[in-house]
Amino acid sequence: MSGFFEIGTVRRVVGLKGRFFVAGHLESPEILEDATEVRIDQRDGHASWHRIEYARFSKKGIALEVEGIKSREAAESLIGSIVFLSADGMEELQEGEYYWKDLIGVAVFSEEGEWLGNIEGIFPTGSNDVYVCTGGAREILIPAIDEVVRKVDVGKRTMVVHLLEGL
Repeated sequence: MSGFFEIGTVRRVVGLKGRFFVAGHLESPEILEDATEVRIDQRDGHASWHRIEYARFSKKGIALEVEGIKSREAAESLIGSIVFLSADGMEELQEGEYYWKDLIGVAVFSEEGEWLGNIEGIFPTGSNDVYVCTGGAREILIPAIDEVVRKVDVGKRTMVVHLLEGL
């Protein structure tokens, strides 16, 4: 789905009127400011678009209320569903900047060419982001700083890193 990007997974219901919480991958609330609709892909394969009526961003995720989901039961049926936004209208980033959506799943290699795993998650720390690399011999937390991240090729879905002592 190249025209969409995943913002997270519905994890729980909030209140009685259909609001739900999405544990997500958004790095900032600005991406939601211009969004008018979300696509919800349910576990049974059914996908549908819904107009956003309420969205509140927090460090833990997003509280959403959408058109067509007006009860706790309806929201509960969405738990486990994946929520997407359209990629249309996203601003171009400067060289060396990446949207989180472009880094999730990227294969990570050491400077020596050893596969270390794939980027499974990203979290902000205030001074820099940290990439969670899993699938290799062990989980590695990679600080998103120039000293560590040597090369990113979003097209080839690869990242080369210099592992500092202790990583």
